[in-house]
Amino acid sequence: MASVNKVILIGNVGNDPEVRYLDRGVAIATFNLATTERGYVMQNGTQVPDVTEWHSIVLWRNLAEWAQNYVRKSMKVYIEGKLKTRTWEKDGQIRRKTEVVAETIQILYKPEQYRNLGRPNTADEAAETSEQLPEAPVTDNNEAAEATEAPQQNGFFGLFR
Repeated sequence: MASVNKVILIGNVGNDPEVRYLDRGVAIATFNLATTERGYVMQNGTQVPDVTEWHSIVLWRNLAEWAQNYVRKSMKVYIEGKLKTRTWEKDGQIRRKTEVVAETIQILYKPEQYRNLGRPNTADEAAETSEQLPEAPVTDNNEAAEATEAPQQNGFFGLFR
């Protein structure tokens, strides 16, 4: 039986992406993403508050560089990726962190202060270019490339053929 490791999130960026470069010049970006389940009032009048969950997002290579240029705190983004857990030892204790390694990212909403981010500065430049941000590049890490090279399947059950 096949297994699936797929995460889809829509949420608000908690901090500007932090980009660093590994020895071989490979870019890696990290930021936090908040997703919120809205609260409600129960039939007996009890108020259930909003619940916010924070997710650690990791982007590699071209996707990391794209995020550095276009993703900012408080933007609403759509992310597709997979869960990965890192384990390391620090001060004699085993530490673990589960992250979402993004394979796709798309900006859904930009607050007013970021409306012109990545856009032309003059009306003439705007007329010559598209009104949308450049599309995020497709990831080129090995595992993501294998996933994107698979033939397109129709529907959820296409994953198990």
